[in-house]
Amino acid sequence: MRYRVPILPCAIAAAVLAAGTAHAEVSDTAVKAAFIPKFARYVTWPASAAPPNNAPLAICVIGDDPFGSALDTAAASQSVDGRPIVVKRLSSAGGAAVCAIAFVDGSRAGEILAALGRQPVLTVTDSRSSAQRGVIHFAIVGGRVRFYIDNAQAQARGLTISSRLLALAIGVNQK
Repeated sequence: MRYRVPILPCAIAAAVLAAGTAHAEVSDTAVKAAFIPKFARYVTWPASAAPPNNAPLAICVIGDDPFGSALDTAAASQSVDGRPIVVKRLSSAGGAAVCAIAFVDGSRAGEILAALGRQPVLTVTDSRSSAQRGVIHFAIVGGRVRFYIDNAQAQARGLTISSRLLALAIGVNQK
């Protein structure tokens, strides 16, 4: 009998433990930064949104950047389907056509999410900075970083989220 270990929880735990050896307490920002590149492994984008010929998969931070170098560090060793992951920082949604994942933060979150419309971009938001919700929305529950998934919004964008990732969410909107 073969036992399969879920990759995402183990990878997140390893990232948190590795970061924990350097610091007594890992910040929730570092945990969120570790999650974001991992999400890409559990999402399928429409063929029309795929980057050309092994081009990197872009994670964009649009608006305020709470991560500093933490997101760059988390993404540096990751790849998805043989594509490296790069982090880009944008001041507006204007250049977001190159983004597979967009972390949207700050007071302009509603405006940026509206500008992204139904583009095939996995939007990620954070409850600490805005009540506006992307496809994935971080929240602190019981002192731990958790997330909600709006699967209906994902489908409207042409994205398919793996049942493995849906199972890890603390809430999934299907309507």
